[in-house]
Amino acid sequence: MPLALALGCTSLTAQAFVEDITAVFRPDPTNPMSNKFKNTTAHSGVCAWHIPTRCEALNIFSIRNMEFRAESATPIAAGHTDPRQGAYFKVPSAWRDVQVTHTGTGESATVQMRIAGVGTRWDIAYPPGVSAWQYEGKPWDFYWKAGAPPCVGLGYHAAWINFGLFFWSVPENAGACSLTPGYDIPWLKYSYMEYGYELRTPNPLTMTAGEYRGSLTYSMGPGGDFDFGDVMIPSDNIATFNFTLQVEHILKVTLPPGGNRVELLPEGGWQAWLNRGRQPSRLSRDQTFSIFSSGRFKMTLECGLAIGNTCGLRNGAGDEVPLQVAVSLPFGLHNQRDEPVNRQPLRRDGVGTELIQSVHYVNNRPGTLHFQVDKEDVSDMLKAPGSTYSGVVTVIWDSEV
Repeated sequence: MPLALALGCTSLTAQAFVEDITAVFRPDPTNPMSNKFKNTTAHSGVCAWHIPTRCEALNIFSIRNMEFRAESATPIAAGHTDPRQGAYFKVPSAWRDVQVTHTGTGESATVQMRIAGVGTRWDIAYPPGVSAWQYEGKPWDFYWKAGAPPCVGLGYHAAWINFGLFFWSVPENAGACSLTPGYDIPWLKYSYMEYGYELRTPNPLTMTAGEYRGSLTYSMGPGGDFDFGDVMIPSDNIATFNFTLQVEHILKVTLPPGGNRVELLPEGGWQAWLNRGRQPSRLSRDQTFSIFSSGRFKMTLECGLAIGNTCGLRNGAGDEVPLQVAVSLPFGLHNQRDEPVNRQPLRRDGVGTELIQSVHYVNNRPGTLHFQVDKEDVSDMLKAPGSTYSGVVTVIWDSEV
């Protein structure tokens, strides 16, 4: 999931950039198959203001930080052979893991991040001005526009006689991108910096609802993760990224009107069995419900009358029979074995339904509760003809897994 990166400068004694990166997962009824976090960190700079269509095509976002500064510690020699002695940009373009932890439960998940773009405004001594970058027959602005390999230009460049602005995309696992001038440069400085980044987030459907936090720290300066060579010295030496991921799940179950009252009947109704003069093989009723679910939940039973690991029915004389309850869930909801849930028995101890996982956001889809009295228990009920058996069964969908 490509997102944008900003580095915020503070006055910490450790000289550090500190940036807060935020993302949220919220089920989208209009796109239930999308199980991704949405970046909620505001972006700015090149992609926001100058080439949004080009950036969108490349899935790159940018943030411009106006507090960043870097200045040359020594003059830059023309035609130098060490790329670290000129305009040198090496950023952490490889994926790096960061653990984020649920602030309430301690549950952890892994986010991956990489820097995917770099740009700045550079100011140069005048003379020689921007023409100092003419080298080996190339126009001075050739690499600023096209990108210094392995970096790739995005067609954005602006300049005047003594400054230029650029932004390059940085391929995954790229090395350093550097330019060598054709004329001596007395001094060079960078007066802001902008970055692009990509973020791989975990599957939110497997995460508990709530807030997850974590931090990732990069070094900055010569030889660091953000390395601008040996001449250009940044004002900060640490870049810290604080992640906050918000997971907002939904779990909602609705019954049709009157669906909380269930009448058990033999197949075809009582009259058909009475006309045949035979005992019904079972009493049953299927009750449909609608479910909205984007996360994990478990299911259990609570019983007005408990018989073993299930609920029971009782008549006025105190005779009791067990009631079997099962559930079938719609496509997109799997059990702990990653299998569809079809006539799964519901038990008081919750065994078998201790984990139901959303494969994608299930939005107002039908499921079924199956209620049944088995044949041998029907035989016991018929020993008391004319009596009514009743009971209270509470089916619990619990998101606290």
